[in-house]
Amino acid sequence: MATSPSTNYCAYIDPNSGQHRIGHLDLATEQIHPLVFLSGTRISDLYQVIEAGGENIQLGREDSIPLSQVKLLPPISGRDILAVGKNYVEHAKEFNSSGFDSSDKNDQPTFPVIFTKRATSIIAHGDQVLLHTGFTETPDYEGEIGVIIGKAGHKIPESEAMDYVWGYTIINDFTAREKQRDHKQFYIGKSPDTFCPIGPIAVPKEHLPTNLQLQTFVNGEKRQEATLDQLIFSIPTLVSCLSQGQTLKPGDTLATGTPYGVGFGFRPMKFLQAGDEVKVSVTGLGTLTNYMAATDAINPTVERVKSQSSIPVANQKARGHEGLVKIGTKELFTQVQGQTEGPPVIFIHGLGGSSTCFSPLVTKLSSTHALYLSDLEGHGLSPTNALSEITIASLASDIRDVYHNARLDRKPATVIAHSMGCLVAMELALENSELVSSLILMGPPPSPLPEASSAGCFARAELVRNKGMVAVVDAVVNAGLSPKAREGNPLAVAATRMSLLGQDPEGYAKACTALAKSATETLDTASLNCPTFILTGEHDTDLYYSINFFKEMMKLFYTADKDLDGHVSLQELMQAYNPTDEKSFKDLEEVFRKSELSGDNRLSLGEFLIVAFLADERKKGHPDGKKIE
Repeated sequence: MATSPSTNYCAYIDPNSGQHRIGHLDLATEQIHPLVFLSGTRISDLYQVIEAGGENIQLGREDSIPLSQVKLLPPISGRDILAVGKNYVEHAKEFNSSGFDSSDKNDQPTFPVIFTKRATSIIAHGDQVLLHTGFTETPDYEGEIGVIIGKAGHKIPESEAMDYVWGYTIINDFTAREKQRDHKQFYIGKSPDTFCPIGPIAVPKEHLPTNLQLQTFVNGEKRQEATLDQLIFSIPTLVSCLSQGQTLKPGDTLATGTPYGVGFGFRPMKFLQAGDEVKVSVTGLGTLTNYMAATDAINPTVERVKSQSSIPVANQKARGHEGLVKIGTKELFTQVQGQTEGPPVIFIHGLGGSSTCFSPLVTKLSSTHALYLSDLEGHGLSPTNALSEITIASLASDIRDVYHNARLDRKPATVIAHSMGCLVAMELALENSELVSSLILMGPPPSPLPEASSAGCFARAELVRNKGMVAVVDAVVNAGLSPKAREGNPLAVAATRMSLLGQDPEGYAKACTALAKSATETLDTASLNCPTFILTGEHDTDLYYSINFFKEMMKLFYTADKDLDGHVSLQELMQAYNPTDEKSFKDLEEVFRKSELSGDNRLSLGEFLIVAFLADERKKGHPDGKKIE
């Protein structure tokens, strides 16, 4: 029976995205054709293939990839391999007479000899096999046919066992013979790192002959040859036997045993040496090829295991780490836009926002300024590890490190921040005054945060962890947008809802906790030595709740129109006013020239365009300015 065009399932690392993928490997052309579900979603492992069924899988629209250009992975991995010893008559005899058999002394076992190979021993086609000098002096090969289970079963009747078999793959059951002998049971001798190559493909049983032939070659010399009908215990017998006291799971893999011709069967015995090539070929499954590594080869298993983590990482939206910058142990989504030689501006968004929220302002400043935008940890496209505690201070440190990474000269920048981001901006300015030339703070919360607000943030964190962002979006929109915006600015409402619903619940919850904990910290704003603007709605309760606190830090205070009377959202501020004539900008410039920010400390025209956004669109003159004495 010919193999279907798309059922030679191989696992590989996508060279473009770095993702684990499943594809169809054309054995004749050595081309991998990426596979997807009918929905177009990419397939990441064979467990998904088994569960979905071939009828729900199709070729992707991507171009095929030469096998030589990808890192092939084992088609199935992640679990210990179930294995059978002494399951071919002639091999059972050669094993019994080898001096390495510590099981019963019968030439043919009465019951299947079952053992396992540790999951960490699994490697792919083409990978090197370690000699493990000092651990073993008798490394040996065992070409085998692997059976992959397709559905869960317990106490499976032998007559129905093949219904539980999904398909087949190739396994080379490398063995440390003296360890197999000395420890009586096979596990230690069978499980050294790299001692379980699997691949290159796995194929459903429907697309293969029923009586597969296996051949093993060492340096081109044929050592083994047998067919499945020569097994002492057939596949149905093995499946039924294994399931009598335990439940078999989809994806469980069974190595069915090796035939006569292993290294210890020769006289003198032929154990493997550095540089040896071992190939195992099976009908319809291609050839599994591996090479024995040099005696001083580094064990790759250690680093592979170290790279794995059980700690969840939330908000992993950036495919292939695109746009993410490594900052210590974190990855943060970062963009640099505008004119690199222009005055630098750092943007810090608020709770439930992202750097995208600043798009209207970025458009205005991109022709004159160097713009540095980041998504805070857990927000936007920046992931967050479950072990990473987010605080106002940690967010400020992240912004500092991102800026250091992007700007080697570390030129002082104007920092534009919104909502919770204002606390981050002030922390940044207090701890790194040399980096901040001025602050523009939109709707800043008080410091310390009132206890009632803190309790509300803690409660909101738990709510989103339990029920997701949809549980809080309405309350946040109602509290965060002014009545005028809610009733007459559907764009601001939609943008705010989209921003919130697009957040990862865990990332948002961790930021809520960071804001809540700011109730125990009071920023020393009297020590701020940079020009600072406070931009807010006239009746912003957050601002007026602690007006005495802000008196100490403000150099100039601008309010928007009195109808903007809530804790105004960034979207609302951005849409409040958009002057289109030159006179508007000149009028604004005149206001700033007369302010305390004139002279050497005065902001450039481009930097105070944000104030223009705060004026109501019905006003064509200056925004209403109030200097706080």
